[in-house]
Amino acid sequence: MLDVKAKQKVIAKFRTHKDDTGSTQVQAAILTEEINRLAEHLKLHKKDQSSRRGLLKKVGERRRLLRYLASESAEDYEKLVKSLKIKKRDFAEKKLDDADDLLIPPALLEEEKAV
Repeated sequence: MLDVKAKQKVIAKFRTHKDDTGSTQVQAAILTEEINRLAEHLKLHKKDQSSRRGLLKKVGERRRLLRYLASESAEDYEKLVKSLKIKKRDFAEKKLDDADDLLIPPALLEEEKAV
């Protein structure tokens, strides 16, 4: 958990309007700060499994928030990822050209292309 001052600092930096405390950008920024602190803690305490589990839960929650933000506003997503200095993920849905490709094993597809 972040202390009140650290959380207020993050909120002030990433808010989208004057009274914003819970937008997707703010939530992702708070989670990123918590993730960074937990990662530092785990560097010192390698056997702390409960903190490791908490870290993984926070990473998953941030990933879901970022996926939502990317689907709503790609521009805001890009700006947030750049300012948080985290890896950019491709959340675009992968579309298949042909549904029949799902039924044919990859080895057979390569043989068909060769013929």
